[in-house]
Amino acid sequence: MAIKITKKDKESTSAFLYRVSQVIQKSGVLLEANKHQTAARKNNERGKKLSAIHKLKVRKEIEHKKKMGISLKK
Repeated sequence: MAIKITKKDKESTSAFLYRVSQVIQKSGVLLEANKHQTAARKNNERGKKLSAIHKLKVRKEIEHKKKMGISLKK
């Protein structure tokens, strides 16, 4: 996403830099750049297995509650 900003006539350098920083901040370019800068750590094999086991337990619990007619809300 390209942002094109030109300096206005009789605009001081500090005012121009302030205006540029405001435009960049409002556009969300920096937020996107920071999100992509740090990569999320991937789960190792043990973490994947534990996650899968947890999902199965939760699904079984939900199915059991549905069969018994129990509310799913906490």
